[in-house]
Amino acid sequence: MIARSCVAAARQCPRHVHRPLRSPIRIPWASSIRFSSASTEPLQPDAEGQTTGEPSSQKHIKFTSELHVQFFKDLLGGGSAVIDGVSADASADLEPFNSDWMRKYKGHTRLVIKPGSTKEMSKALKYCNDNMLAVVPQGGNSGLVGGSVPVYDEIVISTSRINKIRSFDPVSGSLVVDAGCILESVDQFLADKGHIFPLDLGAKGSCQIGGNVATNAGGLRLLRYGSLHGNVLGLEVVLPDGTIMDDLTTLRKNNTGYDLKQLFIGGEGTLGIITGISVHCPQRSQAVNVAFLALDSFEKVQRAYREAKHQLSEILSAFELMDGQSQDLVHQVTSKKRPLEGEHPFYCLVETSGSNGEHDSDKMQRFLEYVMEEEIVSDGVQAQDESQMQSLWSWREGITECLGHWGGVYKYDVSIPLSDLYELVEDTRARLNAAGLIGDKDEDPVVAVVGYGHMGDSNLHLNVATRRFDKAVEEKLEPFVYEWIAKRNGSISAEHGLGLQKKPYIGYSRSETMIRLMKQIKVLFDPVSPDAR
Repeated sequence: MIARSCVAAARQCPRHVHRPLRSPIRIPWASSIRFSSASTEPLQPDAEGQTTGEPSSQKHIKFTSELHVQFFKDLLGGGSAVIDGVSADASADLEPFNSDWMRKYKGHTRLVIKPGSTKEMSKALKYCNDNMLAVVPQGGNSGLVGGSVPVYDEIVISTSRINKIRSFDPVSGSLVVDAGCILESVDQFLADKGHIFPLDLGAKGSCQIGGNVATNAGGLRLLRYGSLHGNVLGLEVVLPDGTIMDDLTTLRKNNTGYDLKQLFIGGEGTLGIITGISVHCPQRSQAVNVAFLALDSFEKVQRAYREAKHQLSEILSAFELMDGQSQDLVHQVTSKKRPLEGEHPFYCLVETSGSNGEHDSDKMQRFLEYVMEEEIVSDGVQAQDESQMQSLWSWREGITECLGHWGGVYKYDVSIPLSDLYELVEDTRARLNAAGLIGDKDEDPVVAVVGYGHMGDSNLHLNVATRRFDKAVEEKLEPFVYEWIAKRNGSISAEHGLGLQKKPYIGYSRSETMIRLMKQIKVLFDPVSPDAR
C-alpha cells in the first residue's frame, strides 16, 4: 500500500477560455489511513485529509512491529540498509527522512528501509502489501510540497541504494540508470561522453533521477529539450503488490497498446515505485552563450522573450525571469557584486546552446544589439567564459536557497498564461501589504513576496519569504492563490506535483470527471488502498 493519492501533470488552458470557479474537491486520500501524532505544522493533514493540523486517529492499518523490522533486516542484510527506530531509539538517524527540505512538514516514521535492487524492492513492497503496512517512497527528499514526508508514521522506502548507471549507447543517446542515481552525477557521466541529461535543477546535487521522473520535474532545460514525458523511453516499476513492471525499453517508437509508463511520470510514486529509467540524452552543445538583462516592466520582458524566440530560435535553451526583489534578496544574503549597475524591476537570463560558436555568438550579439536599440532592455551583460556563465546563473539558481535565510518560505510553483504571469505576484504582494503582514521588523511575519521562473514554460515561482510560518499569512494566501489561478485557467502545480501541500486543492485545476478517473486508476494499481473500500 503506497500511502499517497493520485496526481496528474499540470495543464495550461488558453487565456480567453474562462470557466466558473469551483470549490476544491476533497477526496479520501490514501495517506489518511495511518495513525499520526501530527504537529500543527502548516497544512499538516488530519484523519479526514483536511489541513487543520489536528492529529489523525488510529485506523485499521497495523503498526510496524519488531517482527516486521526483523523481516526487513533478514531481507536487506541490516546495517545501513535498515534504520530501526521501532526496537531502539534512532531519532538522529531518522531525522533526515522525517523532515522536508522546506522545514515545513514533520514526519513520524520509525523505520526506513533501503532496498539495494529491484528484486529487494519487490519483496519489500509485497511484504508491506500483504501485512497492510503503509509506505512512502523517498528519493533525494528535495521536493517542495511535502510529497515524500511520512506524516502518518509510514515506513519510508528509500531508493538511495539502487544507484547504478546500467548502460549508455553513444549512437542513439539512450541511457539506462537506476532510480537512486543523483542527477548531477549522471550529467557529469554524460558530459564525459559528449552528451547531456535533458533536465537540470537547482537541487541537482541531491535529487535522484527516480524522484525527478515521479514528479515530472521540469527545470531549466525544458524550453530546449521538452518534458520528461517526451524524453523518458522506458521505466522499470515495482507495483504496490510487489509485481515488477518491466518496460525498460530504449526504443523511441513503440506503438503496441497503451503507453503505461506515462502514468508513472508525474504520478508521485502513488501507483508504484520507479527503480529503473531509460531516457534519451541529446548531444551536449559545444557552444554556449549566456546573457543577463535588466528590464523596466513585465511588458518589456514579454517583448524580449518574443524577440529571443524569433532571433535565437533553434539555439535558445533558456529564458529565465527574475523580479527585482528576488535579486535584492540574493544580494542581501550573499553580498555578491551585482552583474549590472543599479537596481531594476525585472531581470532575465538568456542562454543559447549550439554547435557553432561563431554563428551562435553572432546571433546572440545581434539579438542584444536589437533589444538595446529598441529600448526593450535597459542594460545587459554577456558572459565571456565558463566562470562568468556560472556566476550569472548563480543569480537565478541561488534564489531558492537565499529565500529561506529568514526562516520559512511559502512556495507556489504554478502555470499561468504568459500575459498574466507576473500579475499574481503583484496581487499577492498587495494583499499581504494591505493586511499589514510585510515589514522589516521581527514582529512582521513576511519579509518579501517575489516572483521568478521559467518564462518559456509559462511557469511562475511565487515565493513568500517569511520569518516564521504564520497562520495569518497562510489564511491570506490560501485559497486566494488557487482561486486566482483557476479564474485564469492555469494550473496550481507546474512542477513538484501535489504532495501534501496541494492535495486538498486539486479541484481548482482538475474536473470531477478527471479526479474520478485518477481514483479509478489508483484503485486498479493499489486495490488495498482506502480508495478501494
